[in-house]
Parts: sequence; C-alpha cells; structure tokens
Amino acid sequence: MSGEERGGTGQQLPKLRLDELLDELQARIDAARGAQDRVRSLLEAVLSVGRELDLPQVLRRIVEVAVVLVDAGYGALGVIGDDRRLSEFLTVGIDDEGRAEIGDLPSGHGILGELIRHPQPLRLPELSEHPASYDFPEHHPAMHSFLGVPIRVRDTVFGNLYLTEKRGAVEFDAEDEAVLSTLAVAAGVAIENARLYEEARLRERWLRASSEATNALLSGAPSAEVLGLIVEQARVIAAADVGMIAEYVAGAEHLQPTFAVGVEAKLRSGLVLSARDGFVGAALSAAEPVVSADIEHDTRVGAQGAQGAPWAGLGPMVAVPLGSGGKGRGVLLLGRVAGQTPFVDADTGPLLGFAGQAALALELAERRRDTEQITLLEDRDRIARDLHDLAIQRLFAAGMTLQSTQRFVDHPQAVERLARTVDDLDDTIKIIRSTIFGLRSHGATKEGGGLRERVSDAVQASASAFGFSPALRIEGLIDTEVDPDVAGHALAVLGEALSNAARHSGARSVDVHLRCFEGELTVTVSDDGCGVPQSVARSGLKNLEERALALGGVLTLGERPGGGGTRLVWRVPARSKEN
Repeated sequence: MSGEERGGTGQQLPKLRLDELLDELQARIDAARGAQDRVRSLLEAVLSVGRELDLPQVLRRIVEVAVVLVDAGYGALGVIGDDRRLSEFLTVGIDDEGRAEIGDLPSGHGILGELIRHPQPLRLPELSEHPASYDFPEHHPAMHSFLGVPIRVRDTVFGNLYLTEKRGAVEFDAEDEAVLSTLAVAAGVAIENARLYEEARLRERWLRASSEATNALLSGAPSAEVLGLIVEQARVIAAADVGMIAEYVAGAEHLQPTFAVGVEAKLRSGLVLSARDGFVGAALSAAEPVVSADIEHDTRVGAQGAQGAPWAGLGPMVAVPLGSGGKGRGVLLLGRVAGQTPFVDADTGPLLGFAGQAALALELAERRRDTEQITLLEDRDRIARDLHDLAIQRLFAAGMTLQSTQRFVDHPQAVERLARTVDDLDDTIKIIRSTIFGLRSHGATKEGGGLRERVSDAVQASASAFGFSPALRIEGLIDTEVDPDVAGHALAVLGEALSNAARHSGARSVDVHLRCFEGELTVTVSDDGCGVPQSVARSGLKNLEERALALGGVLTLGERPGGGGTRLVWRVPARSKEN
C-alpha cells in the first residue's frame, strides 16, 4: 500500500468519528431540549393546578393535566373515603355515553384497590397480568399499560392518580413515573389549599348565619320566626336535605319536631321521637355532634326508629343538643337522603355552637312568656281588687237601698219588681265574686291551675304539631262551675281531638270552643281539613264517646257548618252525678 493510500484512510477515520460525536451531541441536545420542555410543561401544570381554589375544579384539573404530561389515553382520580373505599371517581378520556354504558363508578376493588392498600407508585406494562386486575365491566375500554401514584395531603393519602394506555410507547417509563409523582406532590398542596379555602368560606357562612340569628333575637322577633331561620340556614349551609328542631313535649318522655324543613317536612313535623332512642338520646347529652352514616340501619335507633317515619328515606344524619351541660331541652337534626355522602367534621364542626342560637331563642321565648304571664297575673289581681273594692260594694249598696225602699212602696207590682231587681243584683254580685275567684285562681301552678288555664296551655302546646296556633274561645265560669273530675275528662278529650286533627286532617285552621252554660259543659273542636274517612280506625273516638256516656253526656262528629272539614262536639253535665 502506498503512502497516499495510507494517508487517505487516516483522514476518513477521524471524519467518521466526528460524525458519530456530532450525532450523539445532537441526540443529547434533543434529549435535553425534550427534558427542558417536559420540565416546563410540569411547571406550567403545577401552576395551573395551584391557581384553582374550588376543590371539585382542582380535582378535575389534576386529572386533565396528568393525562397531558405523560401522554396517556385515559386518566382518573379516585378520592378515598373514611371506609377506605373510593368515595369519588373523576375520569378523563371516556365520554358521557361511555360512562353510562360502563355503569356504576368503581368503589376500590381490583387494581384500583391495590394502590389504596399499598400507597406506592405502581407501573405495569400489561395491566391484565397483575393478580389484582379483575372486575372490569363489560363495556369498559381495553387498557394495557398502567401507571398509578398516590396523592398525599400532609401525612394522609387523599386519593390516587390512575393513568392507562401510554401513547407512542408500549409502556410508561421511569421518567413518566417521576413526572407524575412530582405532579402528585403539587396536587396534594393544591388540594390542601382548596380545602382550607373551602373551610374558611364555610366558617364565614356559619358566622354570618349566627349573626343574622342573633340580630333577629335582639330585635325581639318571635321565637318561631327565629327558630325557622336557624333550622333553614343550618340545612342549607350543611348541604342537608332535611332539617328539624325537636323539643320535649311538656310532661312527656318524648320529643316532637317544632320545626321541620326540606324533604317531606310536613310529614315529619307531626312525628314523635323517643328520648330512649339511642341516637336521639346520645344527642341530648352529647358535647359534640352525633353522626350516623345511615340512620335507617343504625343500631342505635332501635326497632321503633328503624320502622318509623322519622328516618324514612334518610341516610346520613347528624344531631346536636339544644342546651349544654347534659341538659338538652331538644335536638337539632340534619339529614341527607339515602345514598348521599356522610357528614364530615367540616360540615358538623360549627353546628354545636350554632345550635346554641336555637337554644337561646327557646330560652328567650320562655322568659318572654314568663314575663307576659306575670304581667297578666298582676293585671288580673288589679281587676279583681277593683271589682271587689268598687263594683261589688256599689252593687251591694244599691241592693240595700232598694230593699229599704220597698217599705215605702204599696203597689204590689212595684214591690215585685223591686224584689226581682234586688235578686238580680244578688246574682250579679255572685257572678262577680265567681269571676274574682277565677281570676285569682290563675296564680296557682300549672299542675293545680284552673280549667281555663290548662285548656289554654293545651291549645298553645298543640301549635307545634299544627304549625300554627288554633283559635280558642271560652264562655262561662268554667273554673268554678265545672267539677274537677269533669274538667279532667274535658282536658283529655281536647288533647285527643287536637292530636287527631294534627295527624290526620291537614287543616290550615282549627277552632276550639269551650262553653259552660246552665250546668252543661260543651267542648267543640272544628277544623277545615279533609274530614274523617270512613276507613280510618276510630279507637280514639270511641274513647271520647265512652267518656261522654260515663258522665251522662254525648259525643257528635260531623262536617263543619258551611261544608268541609270536621266538627267534634263533646257535651256533658258540668257537675258529676256524685255532686
């Protein structure tokens, strides 16, 4: 070989080596540029996720960004609930029609549950080869490559990101895993920020609602109006379907909703809640909200609660006491329909303090009633003194004058008229004395009060069942002319009649009339409701009829004068046979 040939070959070898080095350098530059572009995309994704403050929007944005970053065909984010199953499942890459064909969203079995049980990144070239890969629905899209990473909020696993079907490659690589893991860290921060923002907004709403209730109380608004405002605001803020305030029924061991709003509120307002019910009983003395994930199947409610209408159709429930120190006078209840998400601490945290507003409203209403009662009693005492010291004395003097005048009258008819007038004055004095006795008898306690007061209390107590106050009219001297035994029967009859009307009539107005005249007591209860169907059981009416017959009286039941509704009349002698 000549020298020229050897020199030419030597020149070609460095040139080939240089081309290889240039190609390698170009490849590295391209790789660096690709890595730089991916880092830039990751940073933009982190900023995009961090801009959102609304939690549902944050979750949706995380899935959308993850699919783009790792170039996946499908993406999903599963939120882990308190029961260690998926409580929410957001998807990207499957349209609404496809989701409808798949059916119910997954709850956390199979490969999805693998990340719940073992919260570590999981990368698979073939999804079907993993032992936990099963339970795919019939219309589920075919999926092969898989990448999943957990999302942690502080030290708690909030949920998992699931990506499938790597585009342009057989499987996801380690770089995809690193990028997705980095996004998961940013997602955890974004979720925490969104949660804090949501909690701050929720606290602001509770504070604003408390302020409105306080202003209503201080302005002297009726307690019914304030309680209605409180229970409706609590229902709306806590995203509940039903809200109720239940109070103890006077002299009984059960509670009855004073106010009910939301789903089937009218039906629930007339129901009875036993204080022995484990759920209600726990709420009456609790120092924190009592929560049930499914009240219809909660073992604490017992057989009566499980079958009864108070909880019908409801699932998640929360209850807090009205009052403090283990002396709750009632409970505030909020419920969601069956199948809804249970109440969490963010929903129920401020509820205990908010219920104190309701307790305060009830307390102020009671104090206001006491003040009004004291004022009424003072007025009655003053009227009684004036009648005794002025009216009776003047009438008595007039009678004495007429009696002395009779000696100077010779005409028989004039004498008779004077005598009749004197008798009328005596009867008038007796009536006024009886009225004075009736006025002063109201100073007794409720247990020993007169029939007039006890009837008034019974009618007032029924207002919670009706949602309005029935009209009451009393005629005659029922406190003095009606025997205690007859009065007891009359109160029982009135209570049964009002209870029947509240439960069955659907009335918008109720009139109660008690009349004592010429030795006969009549109790009349009229309503504008639906009337009494022939098919309804009449055991309660039979008891009323038996009471009337035992006293020598009669019970009549018919249509209200003017058409529509029901009119019950219970008529008995005011004095029992023994007297």
